Amino acid sequence: MKSKNIIFIIVMMSGLVIGGFLGELASNMSALSFLSYGKSVGLTSPVVLDLIIIKLQLGFTLKFSIAGIIGMIISIFVYRKLW
Repeated sequence: MKSKNIIFIIVMMSGLVIGGFLGELASNMSALSFLSYGKSVGLTSPVVLDLIIIKLQLGFTLKFSIAGIIGMIISIFVYRKLW
């Protein structure tokens, strides 16, 4: 059961990445530019923790686009067909 959940997460993430990539490619085409519309959520500038010996910079940003969401939906259908 645990491996099925891991495979589901991998399929969902790959759908998100492929959809986001296709959305970036479509942003240059006027008819498909709406696919690249989205919002970014997270830290826009990294948080710096200076401990004299070590300096850590932490940052995290998520970008959701229409193409990424469509990619996730398609990946759900693919996952259901495979399992």
